[in-house]
Amino acid sequence: MTLSLSAADFFAAKLAFEIDPSDLAADRAAGTAPLVIDTRSAASWSQGRIPGAVHIPNAELEGRIADLAPDKGAPIVVYCWGPGCNGSTRGALTLATLGYSNVRELIGGFEYWAREGLSTVSDNGRGRLEPDPLTAPVA
Repeated sequence: MTLSLSAADFFAAKLAFEIDPSDLAADRAAGTAPLVIDTRSAASWSQGRIPGAVHIPNAELEGRIADLAPDKGAPIVVYCWGPGCNGSTRGALTLATLGYSNVRELIGGFEYWAREGLSTVSDNGRGRLEPDPLTAPVA
């Protein structure tokens, strides 16, 4: 497959399908949060997750998404563990293949969310890490 795409077109398209943790947190604070789907395993989910996220492992996504998002234009963000994981990409591809048109991946997944010091929840309760200066530098 050969594509003829300029660098500017590539990066513009890439940004249309991604969101970073701080922008997702801002959307949530403004009351405009998308449906957030955690595509990880049950064990990962129990260890920590984004508050308000819905747990749908990739193997179950195709069978369960219509009940949660009957509107295929609804904004959806998918995430996995982090940059070393492709679970969110697989989940986003599944959703796009099913006709969902407003799907984005969370850049850095749960790892970057937590490293930025944003609120998390686990089976043991709520939490928040101190921001990592490499991902959330102090101004």
